[in-house]
Amino acid sequence: MAETAWEWDETLYAGSAHHYSVGRLPYPPELVDAIRTALDLDGTGRLLDVGCGPGSLTLLLAPLFEAAVGVDPDRDMLAEAQRRAAESGTTTPVEWRHLRAEALPADLGTFRVATFAQSFHWMDRPLVARRVRDMLAPDGAWVHVSATTHQGVTGDDPLPYPRPPWSQINDLVARYLGPVRRAGQGSLPAGTPSGEGEIMLAAGFTGPTRVTVEQGMVVERPVDEIVSAVFSLSSSAPHLFGDRRPAFEADLRELLTATARDGRFAERRRDIDIVIWRP
Repeated sequence: MAETAWEWDETLYAGSAHHYSVGRLPYPPELVDAIRTALDLDGTGRLLDVGCGPGSLTLLLAPLFEAAVGVDPDRDMLAEAQRRAAESGTTTPVEWRHLRAEALPADLGTFRVATFAQSFHWMDRPLVARRVRDMLAPDGAWVHVSATTHQGVTGDDPLPYPRPPWSQINDLVARYLGPVRRAGQGSLPAGTPSGEGEIMLAAGFTGPTRVTVEQGMVVERPVDEIVSAVFSLSSSAPHLFGDRRPAFEADLRELLTATARDGRFAERRRDIDIVIWRP
C-alpha cells in the first residue's frame, strides 16, 4: 500500500496536558534575557505564542510585553495554561484562544513578536508562515525556540544520580506501540519535517539571526517526572495505549524504579537555540 501523508488531528496530544507541565523541564530565565536582548524589548507591543501548549513559554515571556495571546488547538492544553497563569500571578494580560495556527489571523490584530516553541513542525508551515508574517509589525520578529525539554544531554560523565534509561524507555514504548513513531491517528516513519529556512524565505522573511542559550547544568528528576515526560510526547501520548495504558505505566515504573537511586535520576540540561526571522 502507498504511504499516505501525515495529517494533524485533535488527538495529537490527547491526555498529555498535565504531563507536559510536570514532565518537561521549564525554560530557563536565561532564555528570557536572550530574547529581550536580541529583540531590544522594552515592555511595549504584544506577544503571539503559536502552539502555546500549557503556556510554558507564553507565561515566561509575557512580562516583556504589554499583553500576550497564546493559541493552541488542544483545549486541555489551554485549560492547563489558564491554571498555570492563575498560579503564576502574572500581571500582564494574557488571552488564550482555542484555534489552529492555520486559522490565523482570526482578527487577533498586530504583534511585535510571534513565537513558535517546538510547534511549527506540526503545522501547514508555508501557510502559517505567510499568515503570521502579515500579523507582525514592520519592526516585528518571528522567534523559533528549538529545545528538547523532556530529556537531557546523553553522556557518560559522572552525575549525582543515574541518568534516566531513555533507550530502554524507547524500547518499551515500541513494544506496546510498534517500531514506527506514532503521532495522533497517524504515524511518522521519517520523523517530523525539516527545511524551515527555505519555507521562511519563501514566505518573505529575512534572516535568520541565531542565538544559543547555553545550559549544561545538572537537574535532579524523580521517577514521577520521568513518567510524565514520557506521556508528554506525541509519540507516547496516553491515548495511544488505549486500555493497555495501565499495563504500560506499570512496566515503565518498574523499569524506572529498578534503575533510579532513591527514586531519583539526574541529567544535564540541553542548550536552547533561538532562530529569529524578520518580516
